[in-house]
Amino acid sequence: MKIVFRLFDKKVECSSGNMADSCLGPPPFPLYTSITPSSINMLTLTTTKNPIQFQIPFFPSHFPISSIYRKLNFMAPPSKNNTLNCHCSSVSTTPNQPSLLVFSGGTAFNGVVEELKKLTTRVAHVLPVSDDGGSTAEIVRVLGGPAVGDIRSRCLRLSDQSTSEALAVRTLLGHRLPIEEQKAKFEWYDIVEGKHSLWIGVSKPYRETIRTFLAYFQDQILRRSEESFCFSNGSIGNFFFAGARIFFQSLDAAIFLFSRVSDIPAESLVLPVISTNDRLTLGCELWDGTIIRGQNQISHPTNGSIGPINKSNSLVPALASRIKRIFYMSSEGCNLLHEVFPTVNPVVLEQLRTVECIIFAMGSLFTSICPSLVLLGIGELISSRSCPKVLLLNGTHDRESSGFTASHFVTAISDALNRTYGNPQNCLKNTPSQYINTVFAPKGGQIPVDIDCLAAQGIIHVVTVDSVHDSEGGIFFEPKSLIQSLGNMLT
Repeated sequence: MKIVFRLFDKKVECSSGNMADSCLGPPPFPLYTSITPSSINMLTLTTTKNPIQFQIPFFPSHFPISSIYRKLNFMAPPSKNNTLNCHCSSVSTTPNQPSLLVFSGGTAFNGVVEELKKLTTRVAHVLPVSDDGGSTAEIVRVLGGPAVGDIRSRCLRLSDQSTSEALAVRTLLGHRLPIEEQKAKFEWYDIVEGKHSLWIGVSKPYRETIRTFLAYFQDQILRRSEESFCFSNGSIGNFFFAGARIFFQSLDAAIFLFSRVSDIPAESLVLPVISTNDRLTLGCELWDGTIIRGQNQISHPTNGSIGPINKSNSLVPALASRIKRIFYMSSEGCNLLHEVFPTVNPVVLEQLRTVECIIFAMGSLFTSICPSLVLLGIGELISSRSCPKVLLLNGTHDRESSGFTASHFVTAISDALNRTYGNPQNCLKNTPSQYINTVFAPKGGQIPVDIDCLAAQGIIHVVTVDSVHDSEGGIFFEPKSLIQSLGNMLT
């Protein structure tokens, strides 16, 4: 079978060859033509009888065309009538849906993602790639690269649940291995060999696609024999993601593949704030001059444990002083002399220029939200927009924001966007109201809403939203109430 790629007036042909029926990895293709997001709008695949078209609203830079073909061939082999079935999400035109950009981490905002879909699927989810805790830390330790845990978590929340197979894929990629190391390793082998019950309900095209990258991940671990990989509490989705990223040598390509495998709505974007294949280390400077290295050490020290992380403020020691600023460090750095300045993902900047609403979501203030704000270009663009800019206030204190009021949250976000305590040549002097013009607060939350201080910052629009009280997790926005309030504000 011959595949013809049509990129506007450019025509590229390649033959299908024989696809591997094992899990040793996709076969090599000689053709690697790179294209950029601005150069593609419609991709046409033509078999000898049947043309297929689908739009790609976001396409990663320098993504090889042959990789698209690999994915499509694995996921949709020719059917009996010789029609090539495409499992890619169809692009729905949603002109009446508002477009949003959300700065968040991988946990707190997940609870409202399902409800948000009812308001709009035109959402750009911007996530940090500096997490170094749990099973993500083990992947970064052995294989290097950026942390993918937060991205994987959001992709799963956005994934399709409308069919039994979609649910089976979601369950598989959301599965975590046992804590006990030997049990975890045995279960991992059952999964990668295709013997585990988690594969029930997953069709052969999806099974081959997922197993290919799980096996490639396993192969990469075995090649690093000097490092012993621990599978305890490991996320199958993280392993699949890491295998795809290493194979494609592209974080964007891995997100593209994961998004299609989990059938995320085509107009929903999951964007790493920094598009990189390198390891990123977060650092923070306290007001007493102390430097802390690593997101995990800043937010919830675990003493090397890779089990489930409990972020309860009562279970971790208080910081010696409040956090002054967040910054990025070199992989071996330990002080301010090792500060580095990575470049923001250009797609994030493109989205910031056009979306109708910008949201700073609830979550760990300094380690989930601020890492996306301190990059050059973010503050400049947000301050230039006249759209709604909403802060979703946390309902519960944590180690990073102990004793904070609502105005303290606003100040921290403004300082991050202004890069107030960084390089003086890169600092901005914008007012808080240029970054935030609305605050949503959960009813009965622990964070005091100091109306007078917010007004002094130029923020007078404060919305109280119904909340849910959890005996263990604290106080959260009631998802339906939050999205309804957001929709009312936008309309």
